[in-house]
Amino acid sequence: MARTKSYDLICIGGGSAGFNAARVAADLRKKAAVVDGAKELGGLCILKGCMPSKTLLYTAEILHHARHAGKFGLRVRNAAADMRAVHARKKRIIGEFADYRDRALHAGRFALHRAHARFVDPHTVELTDGTRLTAKHFLIGTGSKISVPPVPGLAAAKFWTSDDVLDLDFLPKSVVVLGGGIVACELAQFLARMGTRVILIQRSQHILRDHSEAASEVVQRAFVDEGIELFAGTQIQQISQDRLGTTVRFLHDGKVVTRRVAHLFNALGREPNTQSLGLAAAGVRARPDGQIVINRWQQTSVPHIYAAGDCSGPHEIVHVAIQQAELAVRHAFGVKGVKPVDHGLLLNVVFTDPQLATIGRLESQLQAEGTDYIAASYPFDDHGKSILMEAKYGYVKVMAEPKRGRILGAEIVGKDAGELIHCFSPAMALRATVFDLLRAPWYHPTLAEIITYPLEEIADKIRDRRG
Repeated sequence: MARTKSYDLICIGGGSAGFNAARVAADLRKKAAVVDGAKELGGLCILKGCMPSKTLLYTAEILHHARHAGKFGLRVRNAAADMRAVHARKKRIIGEFADYRDRALHAGRFALHRAHARFVDPHTVELTDGTRLTAKHFLIGTGSKISVPPVPGLAAAKFWTSDDVLDLDFLPKSVVVLGGGIVACELAQFLARMGTRVILIQRSQHILRDHSEAASEVVQRAFVDEGIELFAGTQIQQISQDRLGTTVRFLHDGKVVTRRVAHLFNALGREPNTQSLGLAAAGVRARPDGQIVINRWQQTSVPHIYAAGDCSGPHEIVHVAIQQAELAVRHAFGVKGVKPVDHGLLLNVVFTDPQLATIGRLESQLQAEGTDYIAASYPFDDHGKSILMEAKYGYVKVMAEPKRGRILGAEIVGKDAGELIHCFSPAMALRATVFDLLRAPWYHPTLAEIITYPLEEIADKIRDRRG
């Protein structure tokens, strides 16, 4: 007979959502467990996502500056990548992050089961080691996995995923990158800056299609200027391989184009990692792609089963997954005063160079809602600090409510946009206006100072409206 253990909360998955859900449950003095059968503990962000990619992107940025030091009157001879050393440094840093998470998972504040779980009924899961666990509440946080869309020849091809690119210890001669999303763009630029010939093939008319066309065009221009061969608005006809490499044939601007490279990188997206959970046995409803359906409290169609993070969406962002998981646990155990995650304050950063960052509602969303707003922008190539840094790509754009000037959203594409966007984060959380932000001091010369220009323009427009 299978062994059975009971808990107040079982977290399926030990990544950002599951770990933080268990932590909050322990704080509430509830008996909690984390179930994670992955080979390594830590979750996507630490092991195969945010941290390794940003480690490598920063390395590539340093090499890029060294190779273009002549702009600053400097001579840096023979700047080149030692991929084995780069790989070793990345492994050391990520190992430290993973060890910290591993120790936290083993600290004893909650139980840890090193196995995979599958629902057998709404209150019971069976683990791959034969153990059965029951719980009053569940939090599903199993994340996402690489998807293989129906592109002709892709399923039969040997391709790299982001996992493979992040683990390279040699410099590829040439790579075709399929896709134009965040992962595709960040890692395409990483490879190009390290010295690989990169061809990026994107189906839609612009890369980073979830962002504004203007912002994506800035990043696109930077890519082309750096030597990436970029094709947008394409249709792949066939992918074929032999022992020497990969050939990709596609339509672009009404013509058939063929490119042959040493390696193929599939960066066409991710899908929820829920197929093996036995959701039907628990009565949990999921969409055709496997994404779990949730309400504003993170509850699934079965009220005592919650979900958070990539497996349920709506955003594949770590801090959102943590917010969702913490909300779910507090709601499950009746903590008073909890509020749903406010997606109106959504932060999003793309770590290309120039970076692309947004907060709140995009201009396209405001237009679709029929919301009245005032917008103003200012370019990096007309700002003192960015000019002296040779950081001339991009702009800052602010959207505000037209009567009082309350900030509704902001978009920054440019140097350190991921840092600068946080100037708006507390302001929007406090429902501040452009006038509130302009009362604060802004040091000269700084990159952050550029934010004041669209704020001042919006303030002037509001004063003019008031007469």
